[in-house]
Amino acid sequence: MKYNPRVSSSRRKSRKAHFTAPSSVRRILMSAALSSDLRNKYNVRSLPVRKDDEVQVVRGTFKGREGKVVQVYRKKWVIHIERITREKVNGTTVNIGINPSKVVITKLKLDKDRKALLERKAKGRAADKGKGKFTVDDVAAAAVAGGPSLQEID
Repeated sequence: MKYNPRVSSSRRKSRKAHFTAPSSVRRILMSAALSSDLRNKYNVRSLPVRKDDEVQVVRGTFKGREGKVVQVYRKKWVIHIERITREKVNGTTVNIGINPSKVVITKLKLDKDRKALLERKAKGRAADKGKGKFTVDDVAAAAVAGGPSLQEID
């Protein structure tokens, strides 16, 4: 179901928008989930990956490997992680690109901008926590106040 009339649901236009996205948009698209302990600590589910974050690969050939992010290669939609390399025929070692959606962030490199981002996202999630939820007390209070019951609404 399409909710926003200004956003196309055309496959062709979606793919064009994705693959021709500018670097600032790619940063957001190249986000990774936080590990469960970081998620509990900051109340945030995912963040854009950046250099010097520590990540763990959770899918693919290198599943279970951990390391520090050496480079976020936005042009190729991949991240390079230290110690995840291969040797070329001529003997040089090259980093292997890993899709950021296939990693979890285990340790964040925090600076003032990143802390502000975490606080902003956590505040938004806290506001959504109670949204649309009725507690037993709310239901009891509505019944006492004489409001219509759910059966009467149907």
